[in-house]
Amino acid sequence: MSPSDRVDLSVQVGALRLRNPIITAAGTFGYGVEFAELVDLNKLGGIVTKGISREPIEGAPAPRVCETASGMLNAIGLQNVGVEAFVKAKLPVLQKYNTPVIVNVFGYCLEDYVEVIRRLENHEGISAYELNISCPNVKQGGMQFGANAAAIVEVVEAARKSAAKRPLWVKLLPLVTDIKEMARAAESAGADALTIANTYPAMAIDVKTGKSKIGNKTGGLSGPAVKPITLRLVWEARKAVKIPIMGLGGIETAEDVLEYLAVGSTAVQVGTASFADPRSSERIVGRLESALREAKAFTVSEIHDRFAAENG
Repeated sequence: MSPSDRVDLSVQVGALRLRNPIITAAGTFGYGVEFAELVDLNKLGGIVTKGISREPIEGAPAPRVCETASGMLNAIGLQNVGVEAFVKAKLPVLQKYNTPVIVNVFGYCLEDYVEVIRRLENHEGISAYELNISCPNVKQGGMQFGANAAAIVEVVEAARKSAAKRPLWVKLLPLVTDIKEMARAAESAGADALTIANTYPAMAIDVKTGKSKIGNKTGGLSGPAVKPITLRLVWEARKAVKIPIMGLGGIETAEDVLEYLAVGSTAVQVGTASFADPRSSERIVGRLESALREAKAFTVSEIHDRFAAENG
């Protein structure tokens, strides 16, 4: 094979260079360390940890997950060990791997986001932060931070001031009036990249008992069922902002990845597939080069360029 025939899987997410565009999604891959015996973490483009909060959180009542048609419903309740335990017990193990670690950060008020990032800033082994803005802002009556542009600007600006050392990614809600407006708000407030999108509010009922199939009554829908909807969100947002976008929703195959790249994703995040097959992210990486060759492309960016030329 000549050098001109080689496929280049690397991507540039702002200042962060990834060996390939496959990143594991927050809340679906533990803290990353739990999968180390199953997956070669050094083959992944990046790892997003589960959400980290100021203090430990026990999470939602069981059951927390149930299968749905072409997807999964979950209500984990943001269970996590808290920032102090994360930097003491989880981060040192992740530092052994040569893969960028993105820490997902959440809070229930601006001060929570600021404080978590402040405590993370002095620790090595973190490549970026990803803000989960789907949390209810308790100081504003419980409305989610990501539900309106003004709230997005407020929380991103506050986090940006604390995140002096590292890139700041913002994970947007899918069910908003205009994804373009929310994307522009995050970009204007200092976001270095966007993750589109979080899970879709949903529920499932056990007709034999009349109860919800999960303990929290409602949860977040993910998996193949949401992919066509999220593809459109990425396409709309791509037209509105210049910063990189990570597409997330229903990715199970390398061909799914190419669809997200076509509509404007710089990289993607694999989530629900890891529940069915813990090795899914590594498997997709292994298949991606041949999928690009079949599409007659030798770089990731060629997929989007071709789509843009045909569809504008």
